[in-house]
Amino acid sequence: MSEIDHISEHILRVLARDGRISNIDLAEKVGLSPSACLRRVQDLERRGIITGYRAVIDPAQTGIGFIAYVTVGLSRHTKAAQMEFERLMQATPQVRECHNITGTVEYLLRIEARDLAAYKQFHTDYMGAFPHLERLTTMVVMGSPKDERA
Repeated sequence: MSEIDHISEHILRVLARDGRISNIDLAEKVGLSPSACLRRVQDLERRGIITGYRAVIDPAQTGIGFIAYVTVGLSRHTKAAQMEFERLMQATPQVRECHNITGTVEYLLRIEARDLAAYKQFHTDYMGAFPHLERLTTMVVMGSPKDERA
């Protein structure tokens, strides 16, 4: 595990909120000179602590009107079945997140679709066709008062 001091933690918090902040503004917020701040950010990137930067996109502006979390239980608990499921999820644009979890099911998915009809088609034609599927539970997102995903 990489050791992170309080200054680097502060840098990470600021970058998590605003990945496009200029180095000069970041340095000012964390109390470093711009050159020292840049060295720290580059070190965090080199060590794999910062793995990338991304744009946060408003789903509604891109035609996404339906978001759901889906729990997935598999009928076979083998590594091969899990690998097959994970490959399928990687190739599916509606699946925005796929997490292998503990508990009574194996996976938690975040699904984005145009609307309920598009989700129903995905649910039936795509998820329903997976041979090792035992159970799907869909939880429709009604609103997101807090969402810190970047």
